Amino acid sequence: MESWSETLGNGIGSDGPAKVEIRCTEKADGDLSIDSDADRLDANRRQIVDRPWIWLRQVHGNRVVVVSDSANPDELDAILGTEADAIVTRRDDVALAVQSADCATIALWSDDGVIGAVHAGWRGLEADVVGATVDAMRSMGAETIHARTGPCIGVECYEFGATELRRMVALFGPEVVGRSAEGNDALDVRRAVSLSLARSGVDHAGGSSRCSACQPHELWSHRSRNEKQRQALVVWIGHDE
Repeated sequence: MESWSETLGNGIGSDGPAKVEIRCTEKADGDLSIDSDADRLDANRRQIVDRPWIWLRQVHGNRVVVVSDSANPDELDAILGTEADAIVTRRDDVALAVQSADCATIALWSDDGVIGAVHAGWRGLEADVVGATVDAMRSMGAETIHARTGPCIGVECYEFGATELRRMVALFGPEVVGRSAEGNDALDVRRAVSLSLARSGVDHAGGSSRCSACQPHELWSHRSRNEKQRQALVVWIGHDE
């Protein structure tokens, strides 16, 4: 599991210095697919962070779910499984999660404690799910916003159709075109994510360089191995004891 911890200001949420915690799971952490066995899924989640998880039924779009400070437990339960591809909140008592098996995942946070989690496949990037998430965070008072990215399929493994590639070039420019290991046209998802973050004024602080297709013993891949399981990117606000 890859992880990062980013210090925030004091006094955010509950008492004590606050920090953003980010985890990117792998096969050793279990299947995080929302359609897997419910008991096993709950156990896998608790091993990563033992607090309520907010998760979505991802649809490769740009809808953003805002989890309000005032939402009670019933309202939080009602959010679970909403069709959307990003979540934002100021709460420090929940974990935001997105799942993938090739698509990009992004953790976002602001210095004043707004956090977000984004699922961004090529269709979501085309629909500007990153920009929609940043707009939602700014509407909650976020100013400077930072990002870390999870593992995704690498350009060397992502041969791409000519029509769809032209659409991505029209949006992001020729920088997103690469070559697969076989020498064919491919989409550089990581580059498209970086460009999308930059356009939205987000500081890309780094992230995982691992390719989901190239790491069969560590990561799930739908495109290369037709695997149904999923890894997750999880982000939450924690506090030093």
